[in-house]
This record gives sequence, structure tokens and C-alpha cells, in this order.
Amino acid sequence: MMQLRKAIEFLNLLGYDEVRIGEVSLAQKGKDALSLLKELEEEAKECCRCRLCKTRTNVVFGEGDPQTNLMFVGEAPGEQEDLQGRPFVGRAGQLLTKFLNLYGVSRDKVYITNVVKCRPPNNRNPAPDEIEACYPFLEKQIELIAPEVILCLGAFAARTILNLPEKTPISRIRGKKHRVKFGEREIVVIPTFHPAYLLRNRRGEPEFQKDLENALRIAGFIK
Repeated sequence: MMQLRKAIEFLNLLGYDEVRIGEVSLAQKGKDALSLLKELEEEAKECCRCRLCKTRTNVVFGEGDPQTNLMFVGEAPGEQEDLQGRPFVGRAGQLLTKFLNLYGVSRDKVYITNVVKCRPPNNRNPAPDEIEACYPFLEKQIELIAPEVILCLGAFAARTILNLPEKTPISRIRGKKHRVKFGEREIVVIPTFHPAYLLRNRRGEPEFQKDLENALRIAGFIK
């Protein structure tokens, strides 16, 4: 996929505005995905499907490249995310950015979101009914972006996307590759630790870095 993208960039330099495969323009496909994501975000901003709408400052929908091969899914927004309306901008997000930068990857080359789009009060865990109410937004995001791989950050993201029992610990499933179908696409899903966990437990960093490397390799960012 990365080779295809480089070829497209080269053709752009030669003056070609877009490349067509069959009847579908890759450039147009990207525009359509971005447009539909914007529409979905506007819908999320008006959402009152659960109690979290009463306490949120901002809906934290997600951000990044809609054509990326790598998607990160966390648990829920924290205080800074709620204030800024952006995912992973607090201390945990800064750590995630730091790890990405180690491999020469900037945040704008991936897509980052959460299972729940509104901050639970006092950063409590999202309740099952809140996750259920918000899941259609995440499911549609995944279908529109259609990445090669999703890196689940923490137990809540992994349990939700992999449909696992509520008490499944992240330590039991981290690093294992799963294939999950979203729409017409089968996507590799890899659970790993949440960066917030690494802030408290530095010993988990080598395993997190291993999982991140695996995801980056599958997505074509590194060899």
C-alpha cells in the first residue's frame, strides 16, 4: 500500500491530479471518506444517546489521515481531550506521539479516536450502555477509513472491537493478532497497553513498543 501511495505521489509531481483504478478515483475515494467522516462528526456533536452528553465540554470525535493504514482506538477522552475536543492530547497522548516519532511517524499520518466520544465524569470507566450507545460511531469510522490494522489501546478498546467478555484482562490478549471484518474489509486488530498505563508502569514499554512496531510494519510505515 505504501508503494502504491508513493507511486501516486510521483504521478502527482508529473502533473497528474488523480489516478483511476477501474471506475474509481483514489483521490475521489479519499475525498468521499473525509466528507462522510465530517458528516458523521457533526452527527456525533449533536448526540444525546447517553448520559455523557450532559457533562461533556466537547465531543472528541477523532483526527488524522482518513486514508491511513493505521488506526489507534483508545478508551475515552480525558480532561484535556474534553477541553480541547481532540483525542490523546494529555500526558498519555504525548507519550503516544513520542513513540510514533521514534519511528519517524507523525500523528497526522495515522488516525486516532476512542470507543466513547465524550469524557466520563472524573475519568471513570465508561459504562456498558455508554459504550453500546457510542459504538455505531466507531464502527462507521472504521468502515470509512478501512485501515490495514487497528491498534487497540487498552482493555476497553480491545474488548469492544473484539467482542470479548467484560473482565478480559489486557495482559492476556496484548500482542495477539486478530482478524475482524468491518463492512467488506477484514482488518488486523492488535490489542496493547494504553499509554496511560505506561505512565504508571514503565516496565510495560518494551511490550508496547513491540506491538506498535508490529502494527507499523503491517501498515507499511516501516520494514
